[in-house]
Amino acid sequence: MVTTIIIITDLDGTLLHPVSYSFEEAVVALEEVYKANIPVVLCSSKTKAEIEVYRRQMNNRDPFISENGGGIFIPEGYFANQEKESRDDGYTVTILGKPYSVIRRIFSDIRDRTGIRVRGFGDMSPEDVARLTGMQLSDAILSKKRDFDEPFIFEEGESRVVEFLNAIEDTGLHWTKGRFYHILGDNDKGKAVRILMDYYKRDQKGIVTIGLGDSFNDLPLLQNVDYPVLVQREDGSYEEKIKLQNIIKADGIGPSGWNREVIKLVRRIRGNI
Repeated sequence: MVTTIIIITDLDGTLLHPVSYSFEEAVVALEEVYKANIPVVLCSSKTKAEIEVYRRQMNNRDPFISENGGGIFIPEGYFANQEKESRDDGYTVTILGKPYSVIRRIFSDIRDRTGIRVRGFGDMSPEDVARLTGMQLSDAILSKKRDFDEPFIFEEGESRVVEFLNAIEDTGLHWTKGRFYHILGDNDKGKAVRILMDYYKRDQKGIVTIGLGDSFNDLPLLQNVDYPVLVQREDGSYEEKIKLQNIIKADGIGPSGWNREVIKLVRRIRGNI
């Protein structure tokens, strides 16, 4: 049987270094998978605008998933029988998330009602976001071009975190956590991955998926791939909330672990074809 490998990866802290946002340490693996025509699907909490910058830098022409599964963007003509859903800048787009304006309104209502001091990206200037994240200002500007999801921080410690998160769930919205907390609709990375993989399965046989992440918000992604890989965080630890039986713990922080494990897995899978 023909085997088609597909890689689905988180960005921040996984393919990108948690401090420098560089993927330099993963270049060897990226070059190897591109030469083998293996798709690399970027699946991130980042915005479409942010992801497009990295796609250009990586010479990536594959579909991508933005804002924790809020949107799936497939380049036009990528699949033979591509459905013509909504279009955006040369992509066929599947929208799973709620509009950002709705997310922001509910977020603000919860904050006003509870009096809990929280601040979302929508409350911050690009300079604020750059200081908070360590991003370049140009990248911080792109991070504020949100469609489906609001990252936020607590400004009074962790004392009322549970109260605020429960209030989010009471509205019918959801939350997740990577580097920041996020408020979002009924979407997650796993749902988006399942939908996108259905597209691939219509076109190709014998799909085998490798998924890579580092944080709790990557759990739905890792639950929906054949080979789930957890990379080390900046301090060398692994996300303790991810406890899948078949999890592969990469030896290396962010892109270093990504590089090592992708090379190893791709060679193993291709060796068994």
